[in-house]
Amino acid sequence: MPGAHPLFDPATAHAALEAALAGATEARDIRARTVALLANARAEAMADIVAGLATHPRKGRETVRAIAELTDATVRAVHHVATTRLHPNLAPTEGERLAVMAVGGYGRGEMAPQSDVDLLFVHPWKTAGWIESVVESMLYMLWDLKLKVGQATRSVEECLRLAEGDMTIRTSLLEHRLVCGDAVIAQELRTRLWPELFDRTVPQFIEAKLAEREARHTRQGGQRYVLEPNVKEGKGGLRDLQTLYWLGKYIHQVDRAIELVDLGLFTRREHTTFWAAEDFLWAVRCHLHLIAGRPVDKLSFDMQVEVAQRMGYHDAGGRRGVEIFMQDYFRHATRVGELTRVFLTALEQRHLYRAPLLERFRRRRLRAGFRMETGRLTVADPEHFFDDPLNILRLFEEALRTGILLHPDAMRRVARNLRRFDDAARHDPEAARIFLDLLLRHGNPERALRRMNELGVLGAYIPEFERIVAMMQFNVYHHFTVDEHLIQCVAELARIERGEAVEDLPIVSSIMGGDIDRTVIYLATLLHDIGKGRPEDHSIIGAQIARRVCQRLGLSAERIELIEWLIRNHLLMSDVAQKRDISDPRTLRDFAKAVRTRKRLDLLLVLTVCDIRGVGPGTWNNWKAELLRKLHRLTADALENGLEAVNREQRVDEARRSLRHLLTAQGWAPGDIRAETARHYDSYWQGLPTDTQQVFARLLKGITDGEIRMDLDPDLQRDATRAAFVMADHPGLFSRLAGALALVGANVVDARTYTTRDGYATAVFWVQDAEGRPYSAERTPQLRRMIDRTLRGEVVPREALADRDKVKKRDRAFRFPTHVTFDNEGSEIYTIVQVDTRDRPGLLYDLTRTLAANHIQIVSAVIATFGAQVVDSFYVKDMFGLKLHQQTRRDALEKKLRQAIREGAERAEG
Repeated sequence: MPGAHPLFDPATAHAALEAALAGATEARDIRARTVALLANARAEAMADIVAGLATHPRKGRETVRAIAELTDATVRAVHHVATTRLHPNLAPTEGERLAVMAVGGYGRGEMAPQSDVDLLFVHPWKTAGWIESVVESMLYMLWDLKLKVGQATRSVEECLRLAEGDMTIRTSLLEHRLVCGDAVIAQELRTRLWPELFDRTVPQFIEAKLAEREARHTRQGGQRYVLEPNVKEGKGGLRDLQTLYWLGKYIHQVDRAIELVDLGLFTRREHTTFWAAEDFLWAVRCHLHLIAGRPVDKLSFDMQVEVAQRMGYHDAGGRRGVEIFMQDYFRHATRVGELTRVFLTALEQRHLYRAPLLERFRRRRLRAGFRMETGRLTVADPEHFFDDPLNILRLFEEALRTGILLHPDAMRRVARNLRRFDDAARHDPEAARIFLDLLLRHGNPERALRRMNELGVLGAYIPEFERIVAMMQFNVYHHFTVDEHLIQCVAELARIERGEAVEDLPIVSSIMGGDIDRTVIYLATLLHDIGKGRPEDHSIIGAQIARRVCQRLGLSAERIELIEWLIRNHLLMSDVAQKRDISDPRTLRDFAKAVRTRKRLDLLLVLTVCDIRGVGPGTWNNWKAELLRKLHRLTADALENGLEAVNREQRVDEARRSLRHLLTAQGWAPGDIRAETARHYDSYWQGLPTDTQQVFARLLKGITDGEIRMDLDPDLQRDATRAAFVMADHPGLFSRLAGALALVGANVVDARTYTTRDGYATAVFWVQDAEGRPYSAERTPQLRRMIDRTLRGEVVPREALADRDKVKKRDRAFRFPTHVTFDNEGSEIYTIVQVDTRDRPGLLYDLTRTLAANHIQIVSAVIATFGAQVVDSFYVKDMFGLKLHQQTRRDALEKKLRQAIREGAERAEG
């Protein structure tokens, strides 16, 4: 602690300074000796503070107060030197009085290791020369101590006048505190602030702080559960707690949060929540500052791992320590949000509410047991209303039915009565009816679900849900915690059902507008990830949990079985569409067999779309939409016409016929059309869409042996640029093309390569830029030049990628164990080699180069990226055109693929 050093004991501080300054007469020497003494003392004291935090790593309050005390001692010391040695003034005039005051967070007595030192130098009226000299000398010494100082020099009148017009200045003055200097001036400022400014501007201040909070949350992402939260500014962060304190002090002149309890603004339980959350959040912020060595407040992925380790979190129960830490963080943030909302709503009601004119004349009709108070919904008989726990659900149903927001008193009472939910209440058919009505009847279930979740009702009524509340998924793919993701998915489902996504999602909109079991799809959507965070496969355990929940809700056996099937298979359609070649007849037949009925197919498509769209902004795109539409259309045809209709010969004939029609319409001669349709093997016809085959027909027409032809087309319908290449075939061509695309930062999402009967390679890649969009027209010339140079041997991808193939720092904390699998059953004529590992720019090139070096022919590659994780699926044959049947051959190839991944990862980490 700071007092451990003699300098910070008031009885010895001045003596230590005088001893250090003995014999010094020059101002520069005095400053230098003062700074040297204080720097050593601060370093020793700071080391004691950091050591104290290490012994109690989840307790931040003592640390931030100790740092503020250390800063106080430093400011007092430099003030003493400035006023007694540098600018002694034995007979100061009335105008030569100076109060040195801490404002802002420092004024509140709370400082993180890298916080600014906010000082206010207050004098009686006009600034005297002596005051300017003292302030200047103090600032020079503080700057030499490497402190970040924010300062202002003002008279009492200036403080009041500037605070009148500037809300930031007004807020900082609210937390003023005398550190040293003239106490009379400090008292004058405090005495005048409330009667002359604060007391008459309470509504204005509340309104400003509410607007400021709203804007701050919007800047930080708008959600409490953004997975890289800002500890200071984010939703549920320290600034929200400070806002409560500011308002309490502004209105009631309290100095500590506990005083709000005596005033009836907080309950003791709420103050305990305030205290615990503040302690935890300050600890997190202190660890962030100490790790970074600078004022960092964003809890980025790489920081989360280090902070979790410093705070003593360890892996347990199949979860990483960092995930357990972040769940604690988000639970505190949720409680802060609940506390803030109740407190601010109460103040808004008391100081700002004006009944709308219409409301004064027309009262809304409410059900028995409810009433309106200052425009918000509350309960008529608070003493007995909660005797029946089902009334908690009825309160949310009434709020959703009427569109009226909940009154803060009602919110508080709900939180206090959650213990009333017992097994009898959870099994009550009436409770099930109310809950299902909340989900299905009012068209906006997200609103009720989110408020119920934040107040703990959802977890009280469905205990299995409570386990995933605030649960983080430590990967860069998911943007939200598990519970927030599920609510986002339900919100997407409701949007689709309301007809708000018809243009973007015509098929699922049509399904939701037809004859669909809404109970089944809504419950499957709400519960599909309820098994997350357990050692078992979350789809399997989640289906079992959902069965128990649905049985309590009183659903029929048929509905329960369907919900259970959907949850067990909720990743199936996404995996098949994104990780498999859906033009392969075997893939389609296997998927159709797994689905079995059109009803299941339709429900699974809706759930899959909502699941992807609920992951976060930018996750859904036209590429995924096109893949899912195609898989749904082909599977529906197979289910309707029989699986035997999905055969190679029929699809080859249809593809040839489609191309003939297209080329005839374009004026091709019959002989040229016959030559084009005869030059390709069967695999070419089933693997490519007709528009791409037409591009290849044009590129192949009249080509000579040494020629390289390419076509780059931004395919807006699929959100990807199609890059088609035609040239004489040779080993390793696919790998060289993948390397050329990696060099220009292109992300490959799909690829096909075929050889014509006369020896030409026809390769096509669908690529996206770093933002997941097609390359713009102005960027395609650069893409074309790099590909051309690589194919001509002017650029060697392996050498050129060495400096670019780096993993981002924020992604290094993620663990993605490498899995390599070989599937000889998923395709009739190819072996599917699937590689699941961490993504990086040169990975696809390394994998394809390794396959080529081992005489493996790649026919198609399907690339699925999930944040920092990638699943690359290669459809391959050996040099004789056969599957990889020999186990020893597969084992040797897996070893080499793993080696290529490991060596590439080491380069990327270097």
